[in-house]
Amino acid sequence: MSGMHQTVEKQLRALFEPAFGRPSAIRDVHVSADGRQVVVTADVWEELEGRPRSVVHTVVDGTLRPLADRAYGARISPDGNSTAFLSDRERPGEFQLFIQGEPAPPVPGTIEYAYWSPDSRKLLLGVAGVGAELPSAQGSGTLGHQASTLPSWYPRTEYGSAADHAWRSLWTYEPGTGELTRVSREGLNCWEANWAGPDAIVAITSRTPDEDAWYSAELSHVDLVTQKVRTLLTSTVQLGLPSGSPDGRQVAVVQAVCSDRWVVAGDLLVVDTGTAAARHVNTNGTDVTRTGWIDSERLGFAGVRRLDSAAGVIDVLDGKVHEVVATPNNCGGNAIYPDAAFTSDGRVVTIQDSYGKPPQIVMSGPDGHQILASIAHAGTDHWASMSGHATRVEWNARDGQEIDGMLFLPSGDGPHPLILHVHGGPIWSLRDYWSARYPWISMLVARGYAVLTPNPRGSTGYGQAFAAGVVGDMGGADAQDCLSGIDAMVERGIADPARIGVIGASYGGYMASWLITQDTRFAAAVSIDPITDWYSWLYTSNVAGLGVRLLNGDPEVPGSQVFSRSPLVHASKTRAACLNIAGGQDRSTPPGQAEEFHHALVFHGVPSALVIYPEEGHGVRAFPAVTDFLSRIIDWFEKYLPAGSIVG
Repeated sequence: MSGMHQTVEKQLRALFEPAFGRPSAIRDVHVSADGRQVVVTADVWEELEGRPRSVVHTVVDGTLRPLADRAYGARISPDGNSTAFLSDRERPGEFQLFIQGEPAPPVPGTIEYAYWSPDSRKLLLGVAGVGAELPSAQGSGTLGHQASTLPSWYPRTEYGSAADHAWRSLWTYEPGTGELTRVSREGLNCWEANWAGPDAIVAITSRTPDEDAWYSAELSHVDLVTQKVRTLLTSTVQLGLPSGSPDGRQVAVVQAVCSDRWVVAGDLLVVDTGTAAARHVNTNGTDVTRTGWIDSERLGFAGVRRLDSAAGVIDVLDGKVHEVVATPNNCGGNAIYPDAAFTSDGRVVTIQDSYGKPPQIVMSGPDGHQILASIAHAGTDHWASMSGHATRVEWNARDGQEIDGMLFLPSGDGPHPLILHVHGGPIWSLRDYWSARYPWISMLVARGYAVLTPNPRGSTGYGQAFAAGVVGDMGGADAQDCLSGIDAMVERGIADPARIGVIGASYGGYMASWLITQDTRFAAAVSIDPITDWYSWLYTSNVAGLGVRLLNGDPEVPGSQVFSRSPLVHASKTRAACLNIAGGQDRSTPPGQAEEFHHALVFHGVPSALVIYPEEGHGVRAFPAVTDFLSRIIDWFEKYLPAGSIVG
């Protein structure tokens, strides 16, 4: 075990061990209509091995108490009498429905979500068949345990027919009668859904179940009485987060240009279920990331506005927005985007955190903000004490466009060695998260590095025109936005121009690989789950159609952006030592992308290393691989971009 590995493990233990057996991260808050019951899903570690247990907790007298082990997605019925959750306690890897702790009849596959009907009589179940594809936001790969039951020699197989993919279907369960019914027809893939009144469902649907099909999915209305399926809305961009009013007359949906399923932030639309007429709803410039009907006239929402989080209630009749939460804090816990739950009297419950403040559950309303519970402990106090501080920064890109981001600074005066961290997506954003969301940022800051996380063109929270700015121009203006951020930090005396590095994962991995071929100022780079050759990626990824749309390049046209925007093509221009990391099970950015770039760099005499974690998908998520992963990142930068350690 290397010295850096021991150092990183010591730091991780200092953070996690005080919380062994209790929540270390929380997400997916839900509240009863009267505001008296609050539930969340928590990550709970017993040791730094594997992945954490998912445990549903309830808030009681300012503390979080376990409600259900190996469970998530808890939902309190509208009448407040029952709590449902999903658990795989019966069969690992296959989540089924439990109500008040008792199992409901199993469905074939795994349940991804369960929602109560407005009258509390039934639950809607979103069911994924074993082998259904996962988005990159969930680690890529497929659902289910079937691979472990096959002999070691058994081949991996793929077919081009939709019939050979696992489908997502919709079911209802009525606790009073025990009736379990499939309500979506064969040949209709249902990505996500919710109730639209007590006798209808609104869903995001496609005619095939492959991951690429989500990007052109429609908004559909399913009448449970007549079994009729109607298309309510089609879109040239993506649709997500559907929800229906309790009377079923209107549905809300978010329309947004997206690069990942489950990573949806955009314009809020309300659609009349009778006429299919859709109208945009004002949200005070907020890209909406959560919807939830309070009653048939009031719609709750949450979202991101530049670096801020916002949540509130919209009167759908007059369009007035009553903003209840507007904060620089993150409001989603360890979820991807801001989230919120709503009471019948218009109060809002969120999970709030920031770089130096661990997550806490907050109830907001006319009387202000009340902290209901926090996950703070001795480990989070220690972590915050060693992680420097965060500040917002703004600068102008070379064409005058204003760009902003977060800057994480170590103690002491600059100029500091600066590491540029580029977010994934590309259509996503980075804000003021607890511990910066990525543990390597806090660790790098503790060792004397400044870290800049920009939100270049393509980021959410700035409106759809800004988010769409990356479409057809990946590695173009967004790359210049990042480089201009470095320029600004140098000009302000924050960054040492001779000590610049870059790191990123997924699209950020592409950008890390791309930037070092376009600018020789970088001394070191870490590229995680990258795309480095658009040609080979288009024919090995499970979301190749997305790439064609975002890149606006034809692989059969010589010299198109498929060629010109591939880092592999420009490998000879690189001067930065590059660490290339990938997961062996990644289907969205297959590990061959990191391997190709590594060998190209070696061929051109550039220092390079390749690390592939055989059991990981999109992102390194399980211990002890996480410890190894983080130690390699820190070691790489300290070798090729030394800072002078502050914390040993």
